Amino acid sequence: MRYPIFLLALLAIAAARADDAKPFNPADYPPGVQKTLHYAHEECESQGGGEVAFAPDTVRSIDLTGDGRDDYIVGFRDTKCGGREGTYCGTGGCVMKILVMLPYGRARQVFDGYVRNYTVLPPPTKGGAARIIRFDLHGSFCGGFGAQACVKEKAITATPFEFRKP
Repeated sequence: MRYPIFLLALLAIAAARADDAKPFNPADYPPGVQKTLHYAHEECESQGGGEVAFAPDTVRSIDLTGDGRDDYIVGFRDTKCGGREGTYCGTGGCVMKILVMLPYGRARQVFDGYVRNYTVLPPPTKGGAARIIRFDLHGSFCGGFGAQACVKEKAITATPFEFRKP
C-alpha cells in the first residue's frame, strides 16, 4: 500500500515541476543569441511556414572557450515552423550554431552547419583551456555517404570554423 502512495506523490511532484517550467523566451538571451534565433523566423517565413515554436533546450549556455564567459550552442533540432517539416533539419542533421562571447558582451558566431548530434567533452584539466566538441556529421564529410558514421572533434575558440567535404 505504501508504494502506490509513494508513486502518486512522485507523479504529483513531477507534474508540479512541469507546470512551473518557464517557457522559452528569446529575450532571456544576449543580443547576439537573439539575432541567431531570428534566423528561425526568417527561414520559416522563406519556406511559407507559420509561427515558430522553440523547444526549451534550443539554447545551451556553457563556457566553451575557457575564458569564464558563457558561450552559446543554438540547436534547431526541435524547433517547429508551423506545419512545415524539415525546415531546420535534413539528412545531414539539424542546423546548429555556436556563438562565443567576446569582451564587452559581443558575440561571434564561430560555427553554422548541419549536425546530427554533438557531445561537449569534459573540461580539460588545464584551467582556461578550450572545450572540445565531438560532432556527428553526414558521412560525406569523411569521404563516405550519408548513412556512414562521421565523427570530428574541434576545440572551440573565438576563431570561426567549418567542416569541409574531401
